[in-house]
Amino acid sequence: MSESEWITTAEAAEISGYDREYIRRLVRKKKIVSQKFGTIWQINRESFLQYLIDSQSATDQRWGPKSNN
Repeated sequence: MSESEWITTAEAAEISGYDREYIRRLVRKKKIVSQKFGTIWQINRESFLQYLIDSQSATDQRWGPKSNN
C-alpha cells in the first residue's frame, strides 16, 4: 500500500486557482479528505484532484467557487 501524498491548503489553492478560504470551506464540509497535522490542515492530493475532476464535469452550478462574472 503506497503512502498518501498530502498537500497544504496553499498548495491546493495554487493547483486549482481557488482561494485558500474556499479550500478551507471544502475541508470543513468534508468534501475532500483532509487531516490536521499539529496546527496545519493537510489535504489528500488524490482526493482533491478527484474533487476538481468531479466539479468540472458537474452540471450543477453550485460546484466550485462563485465567479465574479
